[in-house]
Amino acid sequence: MKAATLHELKKELQISSSGHIVDVCLRLIKYKKENKELLTYLLFEAQDEASYIKGIKEDIDEQFKELNTSNLYVTKKGLQKIVRTTSKYIKYSGIRQTEIELLLYFCLKVKKSSIKIHQSTVITNLYQRQIAKIEKAISFLHEDLQYDYQQELDTLY
Repeated sequence: MKAATLHELKKELQISSSGHIVDVCLRLIKYKKENKELLTYLLFEAQDEASYIKGIKEDIDEQFKELNTSNLYVTKKGLQKIVRTTSKYIKYSGIRQTEIELLLYFCLKVKKSSIKIHQSTVITNLYQRQIAKIEKAISFLHEDLQYDYQQELDTLY
């Protein structure tokens, strides 16, 4: 089966009844957890981005508490998991400021933790990739916001 284009899907959704759209959405969220999480964000959390960010930061805190730092390999795997979930939440939001806030928070947690970043090339690269993502996202913002976030970013070097 060939998937329809985004344009075709949009056109079909516009002419569909609201009851049919509800049925389609319910069917979509049955099959994939990510679809359910995205719909939850769109319906309940998109209106209050500040509390959404706060909730994700609390989730990051919990994951850092559970992080095993006794072995660099296990630490690396734990950090990769945190980055994956954080990236998923960033993707749901789609707002650059949310992306910057969450990535800055992650990098700050890594820096403040007892993790020996420079003893593992993989952890160093993971950290540097997050810094690069922050820099890229900052470049798309207004100049005033760029300055503020750049100052926060400079503390991570």
